[in-house]
Amino acid sequence: MIIEEQSLENVLLISPDIFKDDRGYFFESYRDSIFKEKNLNIKFVQDNEVFSKSKNVIRGLHYQLNNPQGKLIHVINGAIIDVIVDVRDGSPDFGKSIMLSINSDTHDMVYVPEGFAHGYLVLEKNTIVQYKCTNYYDPTSEFGIRWDDNDLNISWGVANPIISDKDRNLPTLKEQSNLPVY
Repeated sequence: MIIEEQSLENVLLISPDIFKDDRGYFFESYRDSIFKEKNLNIKFVQDNEVFSKSKNVIRGLHYQLNNPQGKLIHVINGAIIDVIVDVRDGSPDFGKSIMLSINSDTHDMVYVPEGFAHGYLVLEKNTIVQYKCTNYYDPTSEFGIRWDDNDLNISWGVANPIISDKDRNLPTLKEQSNLPVY
């Protein structure tokens, strides 16, 4: 398993060792001891799975404030562009984002630490995304940023995305008064 740090603090791209043969493949999608070797003392308490039947679905940008969640994102089927935004008030990277392409062919995974907003663009029909969380989901603690916030300047690359009403009505980063502190 290869773990690569990204340009935003503690955001990681994780590439597993995949063993393929004529029957299919095998890989370890998570091993606590490898994370601990890298000084990543992360405890996951909840797994979530999201199915998107259409491509061009945008989900996010979400985060939890009082019960923040770190997330280990893995595409089981299909492909996404994963988007991570530093929304930690006082961070030197505040408002900066990165985009990482992950898919079910490579089985690369992305670790999004607590304090970052997360979302993604679905690139293929019938995409399944699974993610491990470091804290339990708490709807009273959930906040978000508009996917098309001009100040974030995220180029999603899709003209007419499919977006939930909830995500469509999120505030911009400047309008959001509920932000994690760096």
